[in-house]
Amino acid sequence: MTQAKHQAGFVNIIGKPNVGKSTLMNILVGERLSIITSKAQTTRHRILGLTNSENYQIVFSDTPGMLKPQYELHKNMMSFVNISLEDADVILFVTDLYETDEEIEEIITKINNSGIPVILVINKIDLAKEGQLETVTEYWTSRVKASVVIPISAGEKFNTDKILQEILDRLPEHPAFYDKEELTDRSERFFASEIIREKIFNNYKKEIPYSSEVNIEEFYVKNKIIRIRATIYVERDSQKGIIIGDKGKAIKKVGIEAREELEKFFGKQVFLETFVKVESDWRKNKSKLKKFGYDPT
Repeated sequence: MTQAKHQAGFVNIIGKPNVGKSTLMNILVGERLSIITSKAQTTRHRILGLTNSENYQIVFSDTPGMLKPQYELHKNMMSFVNISLEDADVILFVTDLYETDEEIEEIITKINNSGIPVILVINKIDLAKEGQLETVTEYWTSRVKASVVIPISAGEKFNTDKILQEILDRLPEHPAFYDKEELTDRSERFFASEIIREKIFNNYKKEIPYSSEVNIEEFYVKNKIIRIRATIYVERDSQKGIIIGDKGKAIKKVGIEAREELEKFFGKQVFLETFVKVESDWRKNKSKLKKFGYDPT
C-alpha cells in the first residue's frame, strides 16, 4: 500500500503594523497565541503556531509589523522579520485597504527576490467602498510578486478558509517538524507575559504601552492553581506612577483583567502578583533588550 504523502513547512506572516496579522494567525492556528489590540506594533517577538492534521503540519510564524526602526528594540523586531524571510516555504503578505508600501520598500524587494511563493492577503474588505478593493489589489500586485491574491475579513472570518488550501498547494513534502500535540514553540511563561502586556496596551494611552515590558519572575503550578509573579518594567519614574495609578487602582485593574484572561487561557485558577520597576531606556540598550529575550541571533 502506498503511504500517503505528508506535507510540512514554514508559513511566515509578514506585513505592516495593525493590518490584522495576529488576528489571522490566531484564526489559522485555531488558538489565541498572538496579542490582538487596536494599537499598532503590539507583536514584538516571532511567535510560532502549529496547525496539524494526519497529512500535514503548517508552522505559522507571526512576525512584528514592518516599520522604520527608531530604537534598538525596533531594529531587533525587524531582525525577526528578516530571519522569517530566510526560512519560509510560503510567505503570507498581509495588507489592508489603507496601507501603502511607504517605508517598507526594501523588505518588499527582499521578498520579491527571495524566490519564495507569496500569497497576498488583503484584509478588512468588509470596510471597502465601491471600487476600493479593485484599486488596492491593483496597487499591491504591482509591488509584490504574488502567486495568488486572497481578499479577506479576518475580523469576520470571511474567506480565511481559502488561505489554508492555497498554502497546502505550495507546501513541500516533509515529515513534521514538531510534535503533533504541540500548538506552539513558546513557553507558558511567554504567554503569561504576553497576556499581561496586552492588558497594558488596552488600559494605558500614548507611550506607556510601548515603553513597558513584562517579565515573569515566577510561574509555579500546583494541582489546579498557577501562581505567577510578574514585574512590569517601564523606562521612567513618571511612567511607573502612571502604571500604578491613583491608590494603585490602575495596576489593580490590569491585574484583574490579566488574571481572568490567564485563567481562560490555561484552564486553571490563577494567583497573580504584579510589581512595577524602572529599567531606564531599556528599548535603546542592547544588553537590556537581551535580558528581556530580544535576541534573535
